[in-house]
Amino acid sequence: MQLPRAILFDLDETLISAYGRPEAAWAAVTAEFSEALAPWSSAEIAAAIGAFARDFWADADRHRIWRQRIGEARRVIVAGAFDTLAAGGRPLPAAAVLHRLADRFTAYRDEQMHLFPDAHAVVDGFRALGIRLALVTNGAAEAQRAKIARFDLAHRFDHIQIEGEHGFGKPEERAYRHALQVLGVDPAETWMVGDNLEWEVAAPQRLGIHAIWVDGTGDGVPSGSTIRPDRIIRAVAELLTEAPDRTAA
Repeated sequence: MQLPRAILFDLDETLISAYGRPEAAWAAVTAEFSEALAPWSSAEIAAAIGAFARDFWADADRHRIWRQRIGEARRVIVAGAFDTLAAGGRPLPAAAVLHRLADRFTAYRDEQMHLFPDAHAVVDGFRALGIRLALVTNGAAEAQRAKIARFDLAHRFDHIQIEGEHGFGKPEERAYRHALQVLGVDPAETWMVGDNLEWEVAAPQRLGIHAIWVDGTGDGVPSGSTIRPDRIIRAVAELLTEAPDRTAA
């Protein structure tokens, strides 16, 4: 495969593990709070939170607003899930307990966060070939900058683009166009690499960008989806297998 002149990389669940397997994370955290949350069981609480969270984040406008305030969003989700549970007649835990549960989830996610194997090698390898690189990530400025610093990513990219700093993010068309403009490349000579089918595949494809989907779970494109990635990989390490040809002219 001919290599591009530029690559736009997503951050979360592409270069770093940050938000994957939320059900397992909620199960671990609710187990820590089992005594404070009795008579509710950890399993039923985790299931209720997971269901409420999926509905909460499914709304694109709500997602855009609340991903800038992720800690607060988790408090809202926990409260909403317990309101659903309480419809069965059992009393709710104190609000302070629910706040501690949500905040512990945020801390737990931070503790579990890690760089994916070969992520540095992949980025450094393409950079050594003279390929222009941008990190294009949604989310709040402070939180995303902290991840970038923690995992030693800033100096590896020609352009860092964080939604909270620029005032726009994926899947807005200008998010991709701005990155292309900064890098000085056209869509046809650019790859987008990421795990979100809408943000990193459908939206950039509409501009003519070659979209590589990171299917970390290996489940494939969901049944009924009309989105078709140009390429599917399980991890960015697979990009190391690309032939080290000179970039496209």
